[in-house]
Formats: sequence, structure tokens, C-alpha cells
Amino acid sequence: MSKIAFPIFISIFLSGCIGFPNGTISQPVGKVIVDEEQYTMMPGDYEWKEDSIEISTKSTPGINELAELFETLEVNKGDILKLEIDKNPSSISIAKLNEDGTSDILEMKDNEIIMPSESGYYIYEITTSWTNGKQIFVFDVNVD
Repeated sequence: MSKIAFPIFISIFLSGCIGFPNGTISQPVGKVIVDEEQYTMMPGDYEWKEDSIEISTKSTPGINELAELFETLEVNKGDILKLEIDKNPSSISIAKLNEDGTSDILEMKDNEIIMPSESGYYIYEITTSWTNGKQIFVFDVNVD
């Protein structure tokens, strides 16, 4: 058994060592802030090109599965949520998915979004872009 496990361990270790030169490339992190509490959004599809390195994750779970992995935020009608995303994206678009299957594109001002005036469950999909790539983030809320 150890004759097989050791070569596998070495292969995995060496693969990890050559993945990112000097740790210079890291996947952006997105956070949603409610009442000064920070919650890390679930990362979805991710693409990045820098120097001779290309990273692409396209086989991530769907938006509903990502929302299930996120701890649903309990918010009130009209609450303001702040978004913080690493590496200062050049563009951010926000889609709100409603319980009835419809969606709305939202406006963001000063990295803040206003919660709906109607009670219900909503999933937010944040699409971000940089010169070198793009990333999708997901979080969900229950509005009382």
C-alpha cells in the first residue's frame, strides 16, 4: 500500500508547487456586509489569465446549489447591503432571482444594494470582470 501511496502523494505535492508562481495569483473573494457583519459569498465560475497562466473553473455547481451552500441572510425590507470584492473589479452586474423564477437586473451605488420592498426569498448573482478575468459570486436572502 505504501508503495502506491507515496508516489501519489509526491505527484500531488509537486503539482501544487508549480500551480502558481510565488503565490502571485489568487482567486478574488467577495463579501456581503449586513449590519457590519461580513459574509463570504459563494464563488461560481472563474476565469483568469495572467502571464503564461490560465485558470478556468466552469464546472461549478449551479446558482441554486451555490445558494444552498450559503447561509441564507435574514434581512428586512429596504435594508442596505454592502458588497466588497477583492482586486477592484472594473465592472459589476447584479441579477436578483425571484421566487417565481423571474429575474431583475439591479443598480448598485457606492457598492450598496437595497433589499426588496416585498417579503420573500431572493438569490443574488454578482458577475464581476477585471482586465485579466471574471468571477461569479452568489448569495441569498430571506426578506421579512
